[in-house]
Amino acid sequence: MPIPLDEYPIHQAPLSLRYHTSSDRNVYDRCYLNAHDRTGDVFLVTGLGVYPNLGVIDAYATVRVGDEQHSVHFSDALGEDLMAQRVGGYSIDVVEPLSRLRVRCDGDDHGVGFDLEWQGAFPVVDEAPHTLRTGNRRILDAQRFAQVGSWSGQLRVDGTTFDVTPDVWTGTRDRSWGIRPVGEAEPPGRVAAETPPDYGFWWMYLPIRFDDFAVVIIAQEDGAGHRSLNDAVRVWPAESGRAPELLGWPRFTTTYRSGTREPISTLVEMHDDRGEPFAMEVQSLGWVALHCGAGYGGDPDWTHGQWCGRNFAEGLRVDVTDPTVAGRLPFGVLDHVGRARIIGGPHDGRVGWGLYEHASIGCHTTSGFADFFDVAG
Repeated sequence: MPIPLDEYPIHQAPLSLRYHTSSDRNVYDRCYLNAHDRTGDVFLVTGLGVYPNLGVIDAYATVRVGDEQHSVHFSDALGEDLMAQRVGGYSIDVVEPLSRLRVRCDGDDHGVGFDLEWQGAFPVVDEAPHTLRTGNRRILDAQRFAQVGSWSGQLRVDGTTFDVTPDVWTGTRDRSWGIRPVGEAEPPGRVAAETPPDYGFWWMYLPIRFDDFAVVIIAQEDGAGHRSLNDAVRVWPAESGRAPELLGWPRFTTTYRSGTREPISTLVEMHDDRGEPFAMEVQSLGWVALHCGAGYGGDPDWTHGQWCGRNFAEGLRVDVTDPTVAGRLPFGVLDHVGRARIIGGPHDGRVGWGLYEHASIGCHTTSGFADFFDVAG
């Protein structure tokens, strides 16, 4: 039977929009958003996902305050109204496509609640397609757009209310869709069993907002430092009429906290569209561990797309200094509140804010890490 979305002229295959064109169980369509007050004292990471071939819709919100990450999770069966981005006490309303959103979470009984409005500061960036294989199998094949902007409204965490004003609160967001590992874990098989000792996953994602432009950089490398994904652009205000400016093949130099792989700062060296060199230094002011309640990267507490039953809702509190939690931090992605400064060129000295997302897992010869347990000196 058709669904309401079939009333609109948006079909891209001779199928009802009830069905996805791919039979892969790992089909997904998900958004990610973050918000902070530029201090690193409080940092919200949140999002909603739809998993058509698993029949699941879910959402999460994770807020770090001090040494604790407070999370709330909602999950349910995916319904027929695919325009309704709502599950349990969580909703996302598109006020103005590619510009304004309203994001609400009625999860105060579980520790986190908010009513927030997003306003994009610059046009969205259509990032390079992202593909990843394990052995011969394609496990990630995704497309994403990203945007920097500001927030207004109210955030409530464990009984404390934060007034969110757009002159202070900023953040980034993205929407991605395609195929990636979701839901219940699949059998690892031979490829995982024969993972070579020089396996490595290195990741850097830097959507940064300055007053009159934004910089969006994404890169992925393997253990040998071979870069399989590279995209770096500068985005100008819509009214300028300027197309995104390509920034080439950035070079990254990261300083890690001694005895860890927790980044303190990263120097990014680039060239503008005239070939002139400049750099951007990004410093961490605080972070959220995405695999400690937010559902990413082997999170043992909750997984995106996993069937939890109908009308599922729960809260979770994690102390990141707990040894059982701290021990798994090097094996996942940390999202940092980033303070950035431009070095050189006509914008020398400009200061910006945004997401400083980084992971270095396993071998990465460029950084001097030989295996999974090697750390900075």
